[in-house]
Amino acid sequence: MVYRTDYHMHTLFSDGRSAPEDYIEPAVAANLKEIGFSEHLTLYREPLDWSMNLSEVSSYLEHIKDLKKRVTSIRVRTGLEVDYFTGKEEEIYSYISSMDLDYVIGSVHYLGDDSVDMGPEFYKDKDPDTLFEIYFNQVTAAAASGLYDIIAHCDLIRIYGLKPSTVLEHLYRKLAVNLKRYDVAFEVNTNGRNKPLADFYPDRQFLYIFREEGVPVCVNSDAHMPSRVGQYFDEAYDLLRKAGYTEMAVFDKRERYMVPFE
Repeated sequence: MVYRTDYHMHTLFSDGRSAPEDYIEPAVAANLKEIGFSEHLTLYREPLDWSMNLSEVSSYLEHIKDLKKRVTSIRVRTGLEVDYFTGKEEEIYSYISSMDLDYVIGSVHYLGDDSVDMGPEFYKDKDPDTLFEIYFNQVTAAAASGLYDIIAHCDLIRIYGLKPSTVLEHLYRKLAVNLKRYDVAFEVNTNGRNKPLADFYPDRQFLYIFREEGVPVCVNSDAHMPSRVGQYFDEAYDLLRKAGYTEMAVFDKRERYMVPFE
């Protein structure tokens, strides 16, 4: 049986709909061995309604620390999902390096001043081929930054069904090569099934590239409500098996360990 973990979920501390405690019972019911919280932290932007303010981070960390002590039915991990911004690597590192975290998830939401997942209007009158190139370059830079243990929804640019005219294999290959080079895992993010895209991130047809390049993987729900914890995981595991994966990445105090599927 797969050693099931779900390291990507959001609660009332950022843009989730429930308190951290509410995710425990659904996680146990989904046969998860570990659950991890990873609230949004978006530095260098005005206060956002979907991301923690800096003043809230210590309360979040203390809350999860206390939850770890109280919960015995499942192992609880502490994480953050931290947005990547080019040129801000040292500042991001100085902020998160002293925190007691089990992992840090890196994500790219912004291209310029706008987030790619706040509405389809972002894509109006823009060239899909150019957008994909720019977005993948940003994600590749995030992987190379040394800041992150996991890269989230690595092709979030697909969220509204954007379809470039060019073959995309070279972009996924370049990203996978850099994930391997800088020893960063990626996630199969099942929450894409709940978006207009209606499919996982990354594009399932390119999972074999990550396996060929030897990039570690974990499966995450990116749940914003308890009912989506562990959602579609069986399908995700089957896809990974077909791509040739035989083990999953697990995290503890920013160290990664590999656990066989079976």
